[in-house]
Order: sequence, then structure tokens, then C-alpha cells
Amino acid sequence: MTFRVAIVGCGRLGQKYAEAYSTYPDTEIVAIAEHNDERRKAVGQRFGVKALYNDVDSLLADDVPDIVAIVTPTKFFKHAVIACAEAGVKGISTDKPIAGKLSDADEMVKACDSRGIVYAGGNLQRAMSEVQEASGMIKRGDFNSLIGASVHRWSGEISGGGCQHISVLRLLTDAEVTEVIAWGSPADILKSNNDDGLSINGFFKMSNGIDCPVFSAETPFKGIDVWSDDSLVRWDWGPPELYKGFNSHNERIRISHDYAPYPWSEFSYLTSSIRSFLDVVKNGGSLSISGHDLRQALEVAIAAKYSAKWGSVPLKLPLEDRSLELYPRTYRWVGGDMSGSPQPIDEVLGKES
Repeated sequence: MTFRVAIVGCGRLGQKYAEAYSTYPDTEIVAIAEHNDERRKAVGQRFGVKALYNDVDSLLADDVPDIVAIVTPTKFFKHAVIACAEAGVKGISTDKPIAGKLSDADEMVKACDSRGIVYAGGNLQRAMSEVQEASGMIKRGDFNSLIGASVHRWSGEISGGGCQHISVLRLLTDAEVTEVIAWGSPADILKSNNDDGLSINGFFKMSNGIDCPVFSAETPFKGIDVWSDDSLVRWDWGPPELYKGFNSHNERIRISHDYAPYPWSEFSYLTSSIRSFLDVVKNGGSLSISGHDLRQALEVAIAAKYSAKWGSVPLKLPLEDRSLELYPRTYRWVGGDMSGSPQPIDEVLGKES
């Protein structure tokens, strides 16, 4: 089976998706939608795609592909996801964060779930082959039952890059965040509706009974730790480090582990994400990273922001007020063209600088 793929949004990340989809033997890019005329033509030329459109609506009016990779800035996700779902595509993917407003994320997930459309997340480390393998080892009981977890360097933008932390935390603990209490700074960011430069410290209560401390600073780690009585698994923005047992100085012993190789590793965890996505569209099953996962990560970030803003109030999840919002950095929300970082056309064409 060859999947007919459309790429919606052809900035730098969209071009990475196009590189990946043009490499796999079971996918064919049949259409591109991109608002920038010069970039649209350049990307079409680079990847040999002739069906070029200014927006997702004009694309869907002409063709309904199997797969749509939506790689626009976050501001435009909702319209594109719902339009693709209503058109009847088989699968949709978006990147992070899923939305600025929680109710928008709800609508996107519902639009896909109600129609049986696979809604996948995108370029997130939760989908990394090695992270998924480590999660499988934990679930098999290779490290005994988990008794603790912690989050490190959850700061800068907790809804954008911080989405990575929450997605991996939920995977490794196999649990949901059920309550958040947080302290945050600086005060001006807490009062705003965005999280650019926000630092959060606090605690998450997990559905499996674990109390998870959250640190805004590197400690010196910057990811997720989960542990049992004698073992620790550490995701520090890469393949997880594995520890089992203690030496004579009561220090953890790091164990060597050869993670399984995977094809098309030149695209790193984008490949893991896409291959999981295509497999679920074809065969069913569970995604490595889903639209639901993106929505859950946003909800935790929103809860932390408002807990801190309202005086470290404990907030239970799911949040009752779905109108709460939290917006990421400008380049994620509206893109490089509008935030002052346009991409040179030679780079779009894949030419060396």
C-alpha cells in the first residue's frame, strides 16, 4: 500500500517532513499547501510535487489524500485539522503545541475521534524508538515497580518545548497527571497569556499514586527521571540512560543496553513518529504520540501556569474550565515569516549555504 500524502505548511520543519515522506518506499507526496508563493514553488520544485496550493481548503477542494501532515504554526492547526477531518482523510498529524486554548485542542481531538480518523502527534521525543523501548522494559517489570518520578528544567516555554517533558513523563510512568500545584516566575509572564520565559516549580500527583516534583532548573539534568527501589530510567533529551543496582559507595550503576536499530534513522524520532502513524492508519493499534497526548501535555502546562498565577492553588485534572489558554513563543504560534526569521530560498531548495 502506498499512502498519498499532503504536506500543509512548508517552513523548515515542514521541509523535514517532506524529506522523510519522500524517502519512505510506501509514501508519495501528492500535494503541498503553503501560503508563501516563493517557498511553495521552491518546495514543489525540490520534491517534484506539481499540485501546489495556497491553503488547505483549496487543496481539499481538489483532492482528499490519505495522510495530511499539518506543519503550519500552531495558530492555524485547528482550522486545518477540522477541515481535513470533515473531508474524510485517513490520518492527520500536527506538531507541538497542539493549541493555545484548551477548548480548541478538545475540538480537534473530537473532530478526529468522532470520525474514526487517526490523529497523530509529530516530531516529539516520546516517539523516539529508544524511549518507546525503555517504556516497554518498564512495563515488562525489568526495573521492578516504579515508586517515584521527577521533572527537570521545565522552563522557557512549558507548552512548547515543555510538551516533550509531559509526553515522556506520561509514557514512562504509564499514568496521567491528576493534580498540579505550582510556583512560577517572572511575575509579568505569569500575568500574561503566554509562557515565553516562564519558569515553573511544583508537584504533580499521578494517577498511579506517585508524587512527582517539578524543577525549573537543570539539576544538572533537564528531562525526566523515573525510579523503583533499585533502578532508575533517565530521559535527558536523548536515548534513556538505564541504571540498576548500587555499587559499594551506594552510587547507582549505569547498565549498558543496545537499543534496537531502526531504518531511516537519519530523520531521528521524526521517523519513529511517522512510521508509528502509518502503521496505525494501516493496521490499527496505539500511536507512539497522538493528538490526545498533545492535548494532555497542553492541559498540564495550563494547569501549572494558572496554579502559579492564582497563588499556588492545587488544580485537579481534567480542568473544569476548558476556556483557559496558554500561548507559546511567537515563532511557534505564527511562524518564522511573521516573527522575523524568514527562511532564505536557497535553504528551501536544499542548497548548501
